[in-house]
Amino acid sequence: MRISVKFGAAEKESTDVIVISLFENVKKIPSELSSLDKASGGFISNSLQNKDFTGKLNETVMIPTYKKSIPKRILLVGLGKATGLSSDKIRQAAGTATRVIQGKKFKNPSMLLYKTEYKGISIEDTTRSVVEGVLLSLYNFTMYKTLKKKDKATINNFTLIVQKKDVLAKVKSVAKNTQTVAEAVCFTRDIVNMAGSDATPTFLANKAKEIARKTGVKCRTLSRPDMKKLGMGGILNVSRGSSQPPKFIILEYNTRKKNSDTIVLIGKGVTFDSGGISLKPGSGMDLMKADMSGAAAVLGAFKAISNLKPANHIVGLVPCTENMPSGSALKPGDIIKCMSGKTVEILNTDAEGRLILADAIAYAKRYKPDAVIDLATLTGACVAALGTFTSGMLGNNDKLKERVKHAGEKSHERVWELPLWKEYYELIKSNIADIKNTGGRYAGTITAACFLGEFVEDFPWVHLDIAGTFLVEKDTPYIRKGATGVGVRLLTRLILDWKKMPDARKKRKK
Repeated sequence: MRISVKFGAAEKESTDVIVISLFENVKKIPSELSSLDKASGGFISNSLQNKDFTGKLNETVMIPTYKKSIPKRILLVGLGKATGLSSDKIRQAAGTATRVIQGKKFKNPSMLLYKTEYKGISIEDTTRSVVEGVLLSLYNFTMYKTLKKKDKATINNFTLIVQKKDVLAKVKSVAKNTQTVAEAVCFTRDIVNMAGSDATPTFLANKAKEIARKTGVKCRTLSRPDMKKLGMGGILNVSRGSSQPPKFIILEYNTRKKNSDTIVLIGKGVTFDSGGISLKPGSGMDLMKADMSGAAAVLGAFKAISNLKPANHIVGLVPCTENMPSGSALKPGDIIKCMSGKTVEILNTDAEGRLILADAIAYAKRYKPDAVIDLATLTGACVAALGTFTSGMLGNNDKLKERVKHAGEKSHERVWELPLWKEYYELIKSNIADIKNTGGRYAGTITAACFLGEFVEDFPWVHLDIAGTFLVEKDTPYIRKGATGVGVRLLTRLILDWKKMPDARKKRKK
């Protein structure tokens, strides 16, 4: 679908339907809508006066105009109270309206942006929220469905209309870039929603190669022999029980860029997690096809980055493997050596994600990074602690954590910090190896991050546990049931807003 932006008068727009957003309990329509209201015969003002439409968040009312020379229909959508407006409420309203339009099978709708900025919400943020709401709400995973022709009806073009010429160029630019990011989110959602037998480590490696066809992006994939030479005992041992070969994907953007920061993005890529010998319960195991949501987010971010062309040097490291039980699988009680040289006592083979991330973090050292951010569906404990509305954030650098938090707020992929105090590191000490891969019954999200912290050296690092946010169990205004694509918008926003890191190479505190 194409998003287009134009300057013009709403009442002269020949379209199936035009979307108008209004605040809750508006007594009088904004002056910018008076011409459209007059042309429609006062339908908008009458709906408000008769309280057929109250403007509550995501409330909608469709008004037919019965006119040929103006929009055939007006769709009113509520923004909620003016005092509580946020970018995400704008995004929700746009998504809700688009779903209604999609349900009616209108192919060429319009939306009037009679206001492009609000108090505390810039033109860029307003436009970005509207375009994200429109495009993300249209996503529907149908790869495995047999669809009839009538079920394939889609919106061909969605036009945004502005009433001030001086904002036209800016809105066009932001809309174009936002469409790039939204398409990358949908790309990530597709991968996460796919069956584990299809979205294998090899499949992800091939997707990475496709992304690298863009100018400025390089891709390299390490296979089992390469990993053995590097001593990647984490990923090699986790993969022992699977017939699928492991892959270690390396993406690099802007390799020749000088005088810019190097940002390393790491994504956990367990393409199916049975738990290994420490087998998971059967109930809910089907969702473990999505244990590569961190990996998919990094691939999605690179897909967006390759088109948006930010200034910094970006590296993506994606360790991919299955975690399966077999006669050759990793066993509880085994001792393994990771790439860093540290030995790990395996107490639970279902705590495997941290093992493959440990190798990726150790590999990141060769880039002398100014920042490392990893994303992983790492612990059920994170869901217990924070629920499904925010990702857990832990790390060793306050400035980097603040940047990640800010990017999360702007994209509404919010994060919440948990502590990494030295007392927690004591919980993963082993009597027979350097460390053990679980820290016991309590503080599972924190001890998992402590494990990763053991492999971080002198670079700023943030770990995001997305176990609670990688999917939704029912439709929301702009996310369908299933994979959310979480991380793509946050990472892209972080990189686009990036300013050179001060005091980048600090020792971690433990």
